[in-house]
Amino acid sequence: MRLENLLAKIRYERVQGELDREVTELVFDSRKACPGCLFVALTGARSDGHDYIGQVMEAGAAAIVAERLPEQLSAGQPAGEGDGSGVTILLVEDSRRALAELSAAWFGYPAEKLTTIGITGTKGKTTTAVMVKRILEAAGEKVGLIGTLGAFMGQEHVPTVNTTPESYDIQRYFARMVEAGCRYAVMEVSSQGLKMHRVDGFTFDYGIFTNISPDHIGPDEHASFEEYLYYKSQLLKRCRLCAVNRDDEHFDEIVGDASCELVTFGMRADADYYTDRVDYLTRHGFMGIAFHLTGRASFPVEVNIPGLFNVYNAMAASALCLTMGVAAEAICRALQTVTVDGRMEIVYASEKLSALVDYAHNAVSMESLLATLRAYQPKRLVCVFGCGGNRSRLRRYEMGEIGGRMADLCIITADNSRWEKVEDIIADIRVGMDKTDGQFVEIPDRREAICYSIKHAQEGDIIAVIGKGHEDYQEICGVRTHFLDREELKKALIQYGYMK
Repeated sequence: MRLENLLAKIRYERVQGELDREVTELVFDSRKACPGCLFVALTGARSDGHDYIGQVMEAGAAAIVAERLPEQLSAGQPAGEGDGSGVTILLVEDSRRALAELSAAWFGYPAEKLTTIGITGTKGKTTTAVMVKRILEAAGEKVGLIGTLGAFMGQEHVPTVNTTPESYDIQRYFARMVEAGCRYAVMEVSSQGLKMHRVDGFTFDYGIFTNISPDHIGPDEHASFEEYLYYKSQLLKRCRLCAVNRDDEHFDEIVGDASCELVTFGMRADADYYTDRVDYLTRHGFMGIAFHLTGRASFPVEVNIPGLFNVYNAMAASALCLTMGVAAEAICRALQTVTVDGRMEIVYASEKLSALVDYAHNAVSMESLLATLRAYQPKRLVCVFGCGGNRSRLRRYEMGEIGGRMADLCIITADNSRWEKVEDIIADIRVGMDKTDGQFVEIPDRREAICYSIKHAQEGDIIAVIGKGHEDYQEICGVRTHFLDREELKKALIQYGYMK
C-alpha cells in the first residue's frame, strides 16, 4: 500500500523522507522488519521498540512511526549513505493508537463490513460472548469470535495469548471473518485492551458491560481500582449502544461518562430487562438455571449452565440480542443448549451424579463457583484442584482455606507445576486447608485424582474439577504435554459405568 494512504486518519509530524512510497508490510516487532516495511515502535512493560530502530533501518524499512527520534537523528548528526537517511520517519503522540489506525487501514477497514460487539467486565466476558455468538447463530447468522478461547473465523480457529489481542491481530482477524462470510464479530474487551489502544481504529456497534470488582491491580496492570474502572467504562465511549448490569454497585460510575445509548438488565424492576425469580434445575443431561425474562420482553428462559451469575450473563446476552432485533425463539433455543469450554462446563448430569470442569484458578472465582454449586443441594460437594507453579503462594493458602471451608471433600492435586515440585505446591495448599475442618486427600497425579473422584463418588454428589478449564495441556518442568480435564473426566465416567 501507499504510505500516504495508510496515514489518512493519523496525526503525525514528518521528520524526514517522502510519503509517496510503497509499503510492503506493517510490523511492530523489530525481529520481523524487512525491506520496504512500515515499522511502528511500541513501548511495552519489558521492551521498548524505540531501542531497535537502528536495526530496523538496517533491515531496509521504508518508514518508521515512533513517539521519539532515534538517538543519531535527535543528536542532529548529518544523514549519509547507509545510515537510514532514506527512511521516512514520522513522530506521533501515541504509537499504540497509531498502530490501531494503521492496522485498520492496512486490512481495508474490515470492521466497517461487520456488526461488531464488544463485551467487557470483570467476570462473565467469555461466557457472555459465547452466548451472544450462539444466539446469533441460532438466528441464522455467521459469527466470528475473539477472546480467551481464541479467535474463531468461520472454520478457522487460532489460539490467542491475550484476551484482547494487539490491534494489528484484531484487524487481521476481522479481515479473515469478512473473507469467511461472517456478518458479526463478537469479542471480549479487557481493561488492558482499552488502556493499550488495542480496540482503537473502529467503533463497536454494540457493547455489554457485565460487572466490575477489584481485579488486575498491580505492577504492569492498573495502579488502582479507580483506574481499572475508568478503562473498563471507556467501552461506553467506543460503542453506539451498550447493555449494562443495572444491579452492579458501581453502575452510576460505569455509565457516568457514557456517550452511547444504554439498555439495562438485572434483578430489579427499574432495569429494561429483568427477572425476579431463579430456579435451579438438575435432570438427566441437564444441570442449569431457569428464569422468566420480564420488562421490554416477556418469556421463560432455560440456560444449560449452572449458577446465579450465569442468569446475569444470559440476561446480558438476551437484552442485547433483543435490542438488535433477534427473535425470542432463537434466544431460548440457543441458551437451552449453550456450553462454554471450561466455564461451568457440565460433563455429566443426572440424579445420581453431576460432574463439571471450570477455569476457577483463584480464591474469588473458586469461592463463587462452590457457592453456586451449593445452591443445587448436593449430597457432597467434591472439589478437585491444584495451583500453578511459579505463582503467588498466597493464592495457594487462600484456595486451600476456601476449599476446606466450602467443599465436603477436596482432592488436592497438580495443576501446571511449571518449575516447582508438585509436592511443594500441595504443601502450601495444605497450609490453608489446615485452618479448617475440611476433609481432603492428596493425589499428586491429576489424572489419578480425577479418576479417584469418580471411583469414590456417592449418589447425589457434585464433582467440580477446577483450575484449568479449557486448557488442553499440563506444564511440568517447563514441558507441556496434552491434558484436558474434560477428556479425563469422561474417561473416568465411562470406566465406572456412568457414561458409555
